[in-house]
Amino acid sequence: MSEKKQHDESDGVGVRLSALRTAHRLSQRELARRSGLTNGTISLIEQGTTSPSVASLKKILSVFSISIADFFMLDADHVGSVFFGKEDLVEIGGGDISFLLVNGRDQNRKLQMVTERYEVDADTGVEMLQHSGEECGIILKGSLEVTVGVERRVLTAGEAYYFNSSVPHRFRNVGDGECEVISAATPPSF
Repeated sequence: MSEKKQHDESDGVGVRLSALRTAHRLSQRELARRSGLTNGTISLIEQGTTSPSVASLKKILSVFSISIADFFMLDADHVGSVFFGKEDLVEIGGGDISFLLVNGRDQNRKLQMVTERYEVDADTGVEMLQHSGEECGIILKGSLEVTVGVERRVLTAGEAYYFNSSVPHRFRNVGDGECEVISAATPPSF
């Protein structure tokens, strides 16, 4: 096994922890104080010199209110990222509908921001969507039929929607070309 590969495997926890701590603007000393561990322990974990026990890792992650599973799903290169290139957007759609999610690798984000693209006649399905929170969007191009409860309206470029997501809703491209939308929802449903 190459030295680089050994380094990558041994420091996965350390790199993630360092990125998470930095994103929350905590010093190693402050993280140690809040978690009840020593500053030296935090330092050794971040350096990849030692691996924490499950109990120690739980103490550390409780400071950030993140589960062990979510911690290991973190992409250390994107924790605390502010700017995202096109290649960083996460595709969560498929088929005739594309949903490109901003900061999709962060399981703790409080906002869902998406670029949506609907092909001609594409829709979100016969069954209405329903979840907690609020959502809104602005039509950039094309025509989108938005149904919220018993209300239905066709929106075109420059028009927008905003509603309580607990009300059943669906979206459908009723135009003769592709429809593009920028949308946001809180809390994230993807």
